[in-house]
Amino acid sequence: MSPNPGLLRGAIVRLVRERGFGFIRADGTDFFFHKSGCIDDFHDLGEGHAVQFEIEGSNRGPRAVNVEKV
Repeated sequence: MSPNPGLLRGAIVRLVRERGFGFIRADGTDFFFHKSGCIDDFHDLGEGHAVQFEIEGSNRGPRAVNVEKV
């Protein structure tokens, strides 16, 4: 199975567990993500974990969705 070309890969650089969000760094850019945009359980993710994700537009700019560990 070939990788989805719409997926980006990066690493979680910051988690704010009590508020349910974090940031992923990919290609030198930090992307916001919310726990509702995670495929894996948000509480199983940690800083430094490698993840893949898609980008979605929002009223506050691009954000990561369909976040899952790789």
